[in-house]
Amino acid sequence: MPIDTTTPAIIVGDNWLAIIAAAVAIYAIGFIIYGAVFSKLWMQLSGYTKEQLAPHMWKMAISWIMPVLTAIGLALILKMAGVYNLATGLMISLQVWFFIVLPARLYSFVYSPEKPGLLVMDLIHLLLGTLVAGGIISAWP
Repeated sequence: MPIDTTTPAIIVGDNWLAIIAAAVAIYAIGFIIYGAVFSKLWMQLSGYTKEQLAPHMWKMAISWIMPVLTAIGLALILKMAGVYNLATGLMISLQVWFFIVLPARLYSFVYSPEKPGLLVMDLIHLLLGTLVAGGIISAWP
């Protein structure tokens, strides 16, 4: 089988530029929700103060790993499904969110004293991130 040399920077057939753009989009959505628009609400729902969170700020240095892995995972799923158009990419991304991301996120809610509002905020963030990333990856030329 001949190697496809027409697609630049590929991993299992997926374009690295699309993966990077998708990861940046996921990160940006998180920044908008948690940092710019609803930071006070998140602090209230989480029950933490800025002082309590200060010792944990080092974790922000590794926060890029989550959107990168999410984008790579979506790219692999969309590639295996043979998706190369926006509508199908969004539908599969919604299914990934509903059947994988949502149940994984529910574990923290079910087994901790977490407030429902925090769960809703996180699920909105994860839904938007998954859909936007899936859309970018599936529609990328």
